Amino acid sequence: MSEVVKIATRESYGNALVELAEKYPQLCVLDADLAAATKTAIFKKKYPERFYDCGIAEANMMGVAAGLAATGMIPFASSFAMFAAGRAYEVIRNSIGYPHLNVKIGATHAGISVGEDGATHQCNEDIALMRTIPGMTIINPADDVEAKAAVKAAAEFVGPVYMRFGRLAVPVFNNPDTYKFELGKGIKLREGTDITIIATGLMVSPAIEAGEILAGSGISAEVINIHTIKPIDREIIINSAKKTHLVLTVEEHSVIGGLGSAVSDVLCENLPTKVVKIGVNDVYGYSGPAVELLKKFGLTSDNIVKTAIDAVKSK
Repeated sequence: MSEVVKIATRESYGNALVELAEKYPQLCVLDADLAAATKTAIFKKKYPERFYDCGIAEANMMGVAAGLAATGMIPFASSFAMFAAGRAYEVIRNSIGYPHLNVKIGATHAGISVGEDGATHQCNEDIALMRTIPGMTIINPADDVEAKAAVKAAAEFVGPVYMRFGRLAVPVFNNPDTYKFELGKGIKLREGTDITIIATGLMVSPAIEAGEILAGSGISAEVINIHTIKPIDREIIINSAKKTHLVLTVEEHSVIGGLGSAVSDVLCENLPTKVVKIGVNDVYGYSGPAVELLKKFGLTSDNIVKTAIDAVKSK
C-alpha cells in the first residue's frame, strides 16, 4: 500500500500563486511580515517586484490591497486567519466588501490545528465573520489539489474572496488529473441513505474515513465536501437530506456561524431536518500539539463515527 502524501494547504497557496503569476501579470501578493509562514515567500523569491511586505499592520495591508484592486490589480493579501479576518475585519468590511473590490484574502494558520501558538492565534471564528460581509465568497479547501484549484478559481473570479488555509499537513486524497473545482458547488464523495456527513477543510479527510468505518458497522453514510461556504450549495444539501433525514456537519471552526450554521440555515428554510454539529463548542483553544488538540476537541474520524452512530440510533 502506497504511503499517504500529506501537504499543508498553506504550501499549496504559495505554490499556486507562483503557478498563476505568468498567466495573470496583474496578480500581486501582499503579506504582513509572515511570508515564511504563509508561504508567500515562494512567490516573493520568483516575483520580488510584485510582492509587498506591509509589516505587522494587517489592517493597513487590507487598505493597500483595496487601493491596488481599484487600479486593476489582483491583490492577494496574506496573513494568519486571526489577523486577516480578526484584526483587519473593519477594513475588509468597509474598504473591500462595501465597494465590492477584487481583493483575495489568503488566510493561513486557521483553526485549532495551529497548535502550540495557542488560543490567541487559533482562529475559530473567521468563517463566521466573513459570512456576515455581503458579497464575500468564502473557500475552505480540503487538500493540496483542492487548495491550488481554489486559488486559481479565486484569481478568475471578480470580487472579494476569503480563502482559509491550514498550518498542519493533511492527506492529499483528490486526483489532480480528474478533480474539478467549481465555486459554490459541493462534492459528493460517498453515497449513503442513513445519515449525511457534511465536512469542510481539514475535516473532509476524517469524514471520508468515518464513512468507510460506518459502512463496516452497517450504517450507510453519505459524505459531502463543502469547499465553498459562501455561496453554499443548497441543492446538494437539500437533496441529500431528503434521502437520509439526518445531517451531521464537521468543521475545524466554531459551531456558531460556520459550516454547521450555514447548513442549518439552508435546511430550516427549505427542508426542516435534524442537524448535529461537530466543531469547537463556544470555547477558546489552548496551546498543545496540533494532532492532540484535534483529538481533544473531537475533530477526528473516531468521534465522527461515534456521533453518527448515536445520531442514527436516535432517529
